[in-house]
Amino acid sequence: MLPASGSLTIGRSSACDVRIEHSSVSRKHAVLHLGTVHRIEDAGSANGTRIAGRSVTSMPVPVAPGEVIEIGNVVVVIQAGDPTAAERVPPVKLTPRPSFRLPPSASSTVAPPGARANETPMQRLERLVKLVAAGNIHVLITGETGTGKEVIAERVVRASRRANAAFFRVEAAALAEHLLDRELFGEGEKPGLFEAANGGTVLVDEVSELPLGTQAKLLRVLERNEVIRVDTVAPRKVDVRFIAATNRDLRAMVSEGLFREDLYFRLNGITIEVPPLRERRDQISAIASELLVKACADANRPPMALTKESLARLESYDWPGNVRELKNAIERAVLLSQGDTLDPMALPAGDAADDAAGARLRNDLAAFERQRIVEALEKCAGNQTKAAQLLGISRRTLVSRLGEYNLPRPRGGGQRA
Repeated sequence: MLPASGSLTIGRSSACDVRIEHSSVSRKHAVLHLGTVHRIEDAGSANGTRIAGRSVTSMPVPVAPGEVIEIGNVVVVIQAGDPTAAERVPPVKLTPRPSFRLPPSASSTVAPPGARANETPMQRLERLVKLVAAGNIHVLITGETGTGKEVIAERVVRASRRANAAFFRVEAAALAEHLLDRELFGEGEKPGLFEAANGGTVLVDEVSELPLGTQAKLLRVLERNEVIRVDTVAPRKVDVRFIAATNRDLRAMVSEGLFREDLYFRLNGITIEVPPLRERRDQISAIASELLVKACADANRPPMALTKESLARLESYDWPGNVRELKNAIERAVLLSQGDTLDPMALPAGDAADDAAGARLRNDLAAFERQRIVEALEKCAGNQTKAAQLLGISRRTLVSRLGEYNLPRPRGGGQRA
């Protein structure tokens, strides 16, 4: 446990409060100043100290729990504990601990410190994903809606030691609290999702939407590695790594009493922030090309190519809906385009005046698509799964379109297959 105040030296020397035996770490590498706001400064190290890819100098900068600190090529994370419990324990000096080493597979992927000055946001993200995957710490993924947080979670899992174990995704907003508890924790003789994921990973999407009652039960799983099924009292041990994703400010929600502070501390072992698409325009071409191949296949259309005009329009647009909006735009443009290239006028553009013709085309397509959805739901008696199959899209996409076109979601027996 960290003391409430004071300073801790970090380095390779046995005289340091926090000793890290790694060739990239200087004898006295950095100093961590503890207080209401923790701050860290570089102590003139050879390989530098970084927070979120930004170099730290001798001027102390704030560091929050869960934030990634790079000490040379070693990742260090401050984990917050229970603040109430900490007040009851007198401060103690942190004694040297066994060396913290990155597995060879992870440390070999880290670029030399000098190569990081020109890193793009996505290059930093890629490097962080590989480092995080090598450990077993819980992960919080943040970012705007549609940035691809679920994709990042999947990549962490694929690169981790749990890659061949179970991986489940939970939509926190999908079910009412009593149904959610039964699905996650089990009921009576029926095991829940957390037991089924034993030895693997669970992604809790939209974690900010968890009811407070469910938050308390999830906290028990994280703290004690055990679940208690609904209507039972016997705890059952589980070994699960949690990845939580949200587009909301959990710290603000904690302040407002909408999210448990202790659960936030437990989930926020390390934070991965996914940058919005407008901050990684250099990737739009590759992402759009991949989405175009899939959109053509889904629409039973021959492969299409991106023209320079189409790419220019894609790169000039700010994509407030991020990758999700780009995906929708590509899918719609495929339906509107003729021939073997994507029609640039069917795509959004950064120039509002130049976008007028494209807007008319998109409005026509939206009306056509809305009518197709209505007809499919009528034909399938409101069964969303069957309607999605008839339309050639996933059920999740159909639900998204229902919200987009302000169409009521069928309820009752026809909701699922």
